[in-house]
Amino acid sequence: MNGKTKPAGLAAPAKEAVRRSRRRKLVRKASPYLVIIGSFLLWELAVWLLKIEPFVLPAPSAIFAAGWEWRGPILLASWQTFVTTIIGFLLAVAFGLAAGTAIGASSALYDAVYPALIGFNSVPKVAVVPILVIWCGIGTLPAIITAFLISFFPILVNVATGIATVEPELRDVLRALGAKQHQILLKVGLPRSMPYFFASLKIAISVAFVGSIVAETVASDSGIGHFMLVASSRFQVPLAFAGLVVTGVMGIAMYVVAVMIEKRMTGWATRGVDTGMVAGG
Repeated sequence: MNGKTKPAGLAAPAKEAVRRSRRRKLVRKASPYLVIIGSFLLWELAVWLLKIEPFVLPAPSAIFAAGWEWRGPILLASWQTFVTTIIGFLLAVAFGLAAGTAIGASSALYDAVYPALIGFNSVPKVAVVPILVIWCGIGTLPAIITAFLISFFPILVNVATGIATVEPELRDVLRALGAKQHQILLKVGLPRSMPYFFASLKIAISVAFVGSIVAETVASDSGIGHFMLVASSRFQVPLAFAGLVVTGVMGIAMYVVAVMIEKRMTGWATRGVDTGMVAGG
């Protein structure tokens, strides 16, 4: 009789642990939405209590109302910016991955090129935009190049670091087993750099939007950057903030896509952390 009741007693704590784990996962999934909604509510309350004028800081309700009223032009402008940013970002991914692999695989090349890359990255990309206008004219191309330039460096550095930091002992063991240099790079170096690579993607996609919008405010007659510039010149501040909100939504959407791909391709790098968190709860 006791042998039958003992498993049931053990099953109750296990079920409770499963419930706590599910609640924890539900809270983690809902927390970003709660933070965003709470931020907008606090913003609305602060504008109402402090009686801030709309041309200084519009309330979220006014921003959403202006965005809905001008939804057609905003969608057209945001689509232009989205396409421009994605083209520049994908070019940065391709060139950054290739250059990072080459630099990380060769310590001599790493030492020779890295200081020049630091100097290049220190140049403000805003200062490059007028030069791009002289070379390419006003239009989409300066925005694409700016998005590429500003998102290229994080990808290159992270990939190069991931490949260059492969343990020397592991390299020695693989060489002793007969592995060639290119085999070590393909089988160990590139997989080792993937967590670094996807971490850089999350940074690069956000700064790519910054680059394209900055270029659109200076050297374009279309896009969300030009749209916000025109709205600001007409003192339509809620409309300009609506453009900022749309830009943020596009950045969050691309970040979510990067996270989904990261979990699909490098789940082995984070699974231990998640398991530890559940066990520690």
